[in-house]
Amino acid sequence: MSHNQRRESDAGTRLTYFVIGATVGAVVALLFAPKSGRELREDLADATRKGVDRAKETGSQLSARAGEYYDAASARAGELAANAREVVERRGERFSAALDAGRQAYRDEKRRTESSALTEGPATPEGGD
Repeated sequence: MSHNQRRESDAGTRLTYFVIGATVGAVVALLFAPKSGRELREDLADATRKGVDRAKETGSQLSARAGEYYDAASARAGELAANAREVVERRGERFSAALDAGRQAYRDEKRRTESSALTEGPATPEGGD
């Protein structure tokens, strides 16, 4: 997990804890407010609905961000793979070119050696009295 993803994950976790804390705080505040049972139940239902709505909104935001990060990471991975393939292909081409040049140099040297052996003729023994 990259540094940015970790930071976003931490931010998402903090936001989730904040929403949960705000909801719990609202419920506690409502419980200690001097209201009738009916008003208290309505306020609790409203606070619960708002908390659920906030949680859903936070979840969809985090999901959208995760999708964006996934798309960005996939695109970056594709770029890196393409670059790696290109580097490997270039090195392969260089290796092939070097190998071909080596073969050609060997053939040229072999022909030169065979030509000089033919033009010089067979070797004669020296010092034959």
